[in-house]
Amino acid sequence: MENIDLVIILTTAFLGSFGHCIGMCGGIVVAYSSSKIDQTSSHLTQTLSHLSYNFGRVATYSMIGALFGLLGQAIAFTPTTKGILFLLTGLLMLLAGLSLLGKFKFLNSAEFSFSKYAWFQNSFRSLLKSKSYRSFFLLGMLNGIIPCGLVYSFAIMAAATASPLWGAIVMATFGLATIPALFFLGTVTKFLQKGSLRGSMMKAAALLVVFYALFTMYKGYNFVANPDKMQAMMDDMRETPKSGKCGGMKCAPGKCG
Repeated sequence: MENIDLVIILTTAFLGSFGHCIGMCGGIVVAYSSSKIDQTSSHLTQTLSHLSYNFGRVATYSMIGALFGLLGQAIAFTPTTKGILFLLTGLLMLLAGLSLLGKFKFLNSAEFSFSKYAWFQNSFRSLLKSKSYRSFFLLGMLNGIIPCGLVYSFAIMAAATASPLWGAIVMATFGLATIPALFFLGTVTKFLQKGSLRGSMMKAAALLVVFYALFTMYKGYNFVANPDKMQAMMDDMRETPKSGKCGGMKCAPGKCG
């Protein structure tokens, strides 16, 4: 992973949370806020309850990311296959981004709902009855498996890392970036639900997904066209010399004291 990747992921998720997550998960936030949180309780108690719920979501997203990263690792065992993985994930991300822009219903056709199953409904109702921090955390984990276009997009990014660790980091970054919108939903609901604002942020996030898709496909092309060169670059990036004051590099006279 490169710094630009994490910056794009963080920015896309933050914008997408206002454009998509408010509509997708806003109902759940309102539901647990009205039934599980006592408005007369201290501000600290209410804050910890909201954070428990959101960190539950992040935990589920991280596990999904690790799973997709492991899947990518199984596929990308040579530079060429890694390049093919980049090309395929870039294509899927491009389709996802165009779908988020409303150009066609690629994501809608791929989504399925867990909420129709009895085990999900029973678990959801049971967790709404409890007011413990653990119940908020578990409710967040349950919410994390609800199909979502943005989750699909970032899961594909996680697969492209070809690493369970980086896949988990990608999805954890996504989850953390969506917390502000959902955390403050209760106090600024009307503002965040304005159609023009949500629409603009959703378009911005979708365009970033498209940009990252093209960037990923470009990296895939380089891996397929120049596998040896790209592998050498990756090997150089993994090297982290630590000896000496100049980080293992040959010191210029007088520069290292």
